Amino acid sequence: MGLVGGVLGFCLGLPIGLAAAYFVYLRYFAAARRLQDPVIKPLRDLDSETLQGTIPDIPLWVKSPDYERVDWMNKFIFDMWPFLDKAICNSIKRATRPIFDQYVGQYGIESIEFGQLTLGTLPPTFQGIKVYEMLEKELVIEPVIWWASTANVTVNAKVHSFKVTVQLEDLHIMLTPRVTLKSLVPSFPCFANLCVSLMEKPRIDFGFKLLGGDVMAIPVLYQYVQDQISKQISILYHWPKVIQIPILDEASGATKKPVGILHVKVIRALNLLKMDFLGKSDPYVKMRLSGERLPWKKTSVKMSNLNPEWNEHFRFIVKDPDTQVLELHMFDWEKVKMHDKLGMQVIPLRLLTSYESKLFTLDLVRSMNPNDPQNKKNRGKLIVELTFDPFREDNMASDGEGNASIKREADGESSGGVLLVSVENAEDVEGKRHTNPYAEVLFRGERKKTKVIRKTRDPRWSEEFQFMVDEPPVEDKIHIEVKSKRRGLPFRNKESLGHVNINLVDVVNNGRINEKYHLINSRNGMIHVETKWSTV
Repeated sequence: MGLVGGVLGFCLGLPIGLAAAYFVYLRYFAAARRLQDPVIKPLRDLDSETLQGTIPDIPLWVKSPDYERVDWMNKFIFDMWPFLDKAICNSIKRATRPIFDQYVGQYGIESIEFGQLTLGTLPPTFQGIKVYEMLEKELVIEPVIWWASTANVTVNAKVHSFKVTVQLEDLHIMLTPRVTLKSLVPSFPCFANLCVSLMEKPRIDFGFKLLGGDVMAIPVLYQYVQDQISKQISILYHWPKVIQIPILDEASGATKKPVGILHVKVIRALNLLKMDFLGKSDPYVKMRLSGERLPWKKTSVKMSNLNPEWNEHFRFIVKDPDTQVLELHMFDWEKVKMHDKLGMQVIPLRLLTSYESKLFTLDLVRSMNPNDPQNKKNRGKLIVELTFDPFREDNMASDGEGNASIKREADGESSGGVLLVSVENAEDVEGKRHTNPYAEVLFRGERKKTKVIRKTRDPRWSEEFQFMVDEPPVEDKIHIEVKSKRRGLPFRNKESLGHVNINLVDVVNNGRINEKYHLINSRNGMIHVETKWSTV
């Protein structure tokens, strides 16, 4: 019995003793060794061998000329960090409170709460920022972020009346994200989406204590956990995978792109008001889509007619069929004085079904104010027919970052659509007598112009023009000419600064072309033009 008892005591006591010794090591010795302060010396005091070993830690703006130093940003973040620390920690507490409450009452958990939550006194620092020049309407930057934090996050949980403490401390992170601001729009904050992806595998190090013992001091476990965290983050966020964060609400209209064509047929009007003293009325209809700054479209004038019949067709490019409305205004044409308003009405596009024609008989009113007493007066009726043809979604393709392009039509099928021409900017244009450049776009006899930018060789217009055609313009060209215009003197007030002819066959086949073109008859001039083709 003595021998058996001794063997059993040894077999049980040895692992218990080893576990207790290792726990004491983790609790008192390993943590102290991890938190030793590093030895810091000026670079001039280091020998060549030590200096060679520190090269990986030298900021990128020293080693790479395409990275810019941003000490001003680091100084700003450092001064703001005490306040940012409290604000971020309060946000974390509010966000995690519902998550903690979900587990209370399950698995014997009686309570979960933060014991301590701070990100420490050291803020993240930017080692450098690289900015890319892009032809697209977007801004791409790559900051290199290092954060050697003294963060201390302690979570206390009570399980079956037993207190369990988990602590995260000394979080060290090295990241190289690519941040893309797109699309750039003239609505604050001037970009519609924020896209983030990682260009390199992140490096993450931290201390993790359970019941006071530093679990990450275990060599095998420490390396395994560090590799797995970096691997999982890379799988989720490494380029070309992108986290896209919408910034602008779709209701702002800043992010809207054409989605289809509205066909309007103005058929006739009935029982219009008599506005002329000696005659009847000379009616015509003006119309446009809400949210657009394009010129009004008009029917012909029907002279001396209170029941005119037009049967005229018009087309509009639709950007948001859920919110846009078609505005219709009836006027009495006058040769000399201002045209008299006969009435108006609106039609919400959400009432339409795609590809189906719908007939509307509208009671004309004086205004859209429901409290206007003049609306009770009978002003006649207007009859119109509307059809909404959305662009073909099956022709749309997407690249790795969510940019849409349009595939070539299958089986040679021919269909009408919309040609969008965006004249972005020009470079190094110069006139002989004056340089006040503007761009003139000519397509199938239709001429459109940008605004005039005075006294510059590098004008930026960022204006988009729309052309609706009945068939793909595979045999057509767009003629774009940059001109300069001078005020005052009637002679020599315009001169050409260069031109370019763009074949549209590639635009039709690819759906979108975004390039810079050399201007003909210009020494060094270039123009940046984006063309898109959408079918219905």
